[in-house]
Amino acid sequence: MSENVLEVKDLKVEFDTYGGVVQAVRGVHFQVQKGKTLAIVGESGCGKSVSIQSILGLIPTPPGRITSGSAKLNGQELMGLPLKELNKVRGNNVGVIFQDPMSSLNPTMTIGEQISETLRYHKDVSRKEGRRRAIELLGKVQISEAASRVDSYPFQFSGGMRQRVMIAMALACEPELLIADEPTTALDVTIQSQILNLLKDLQNQSHMALILITHDLGVVARMADTVSVMYAGQVVEHGTVDDIFYRSTHPYTSGLRAALPTRERNRQKLIPIDGAPPDLFSPPKGCGYFARCPSAMNICENRNPPEFVNSTSHYGRCWLAQKNSMTPMPTEGVL
Repeated sequence: MSENVLEVKDLKVEFDTYGGVVQAVRGVHFQVQKGKTLAIVGESGCGKSVSIQSILGLIPTPPGRITSGSAKLNGQELMGLPLKELNKVRGNNVGVIFQDPMSSLNPTMTIGEQISETLRYHKDVSRKEGRRRAIELLGKVQISEAASRVDSYPFQFSGGMRQRVMIAMALACEPELLIADEPTTALDVTIQSQILNLLKDLQNQSHMALILITHDLGVVARMADTVSVMYAGQVVEHGTVDDIFYRSTHPYTSGLRAALPTRERNRQKLIPIDGAPPDLFSPPKGCGYFARCPSAMNICENRNPPEFVNSTSHYGRCWLAQKNSMTPMPTEGVL
């Protein structure tokens, strides 16, 4: 069994707002192994990005705060780590590709300066060596004429090229873990495919762990080894990519799959998930998916299901999953 590069347990994150306290992440746990890809899937607002940003100290505090949880990177606890120590981890041991490269890149600095800045901070290299390494990295992410493009500014690059620059920056210090937050958003289909192929090739070369945050199940099927499906701040199902696509136990996962275009469904209407996510100012007492679930039962409204384990790699938070589960069925409070 491969070693876990990152282990997150019982993560809870809240935000103070004028309307009250938003319980954005409610007891999330996951892990990713060396050389493997974990996809975190779910609709907007389910807590995917907040979960990752919080363990790296990237959420504003206040209004955000982590109320409980543990996040260990190769055994080192990240929670409560002083900012000076956390800065040594970010960009060095952990690389991050943010969702919008145009807003993540500094418009007043050249591409080469921004890549070499990471190297100078973490690796203490000279400006000359930083520039040489920046050119090498641009070539590695398949930007043509890297020696001349290294002095270009972000506005001189297309969206796909800016995303490649973000990948180069994230890989500059050869991290053990790469986090890609919606890396193909707003890119056309051809460029999306190129970016995904590039990420896979680079992962195979360096054997790094990859966490892919996305709402696109097509990307998940192509890239992931394991998948965590999030809804209303919780992981409602986790398993291998085959578990999620062929043996899913949660109705929300099934709903996501039903809304995915396929060749067989080319002339049929897509099936949407009716309703809206629950209000996380006051999360439901029972299952967060109860109001939208076509298979909802009385118990779902009043009791949040535990994690029913179907195999060593697959579990789901749904009362319907208990029939074929290895987890004993709770009896107290069952309606």
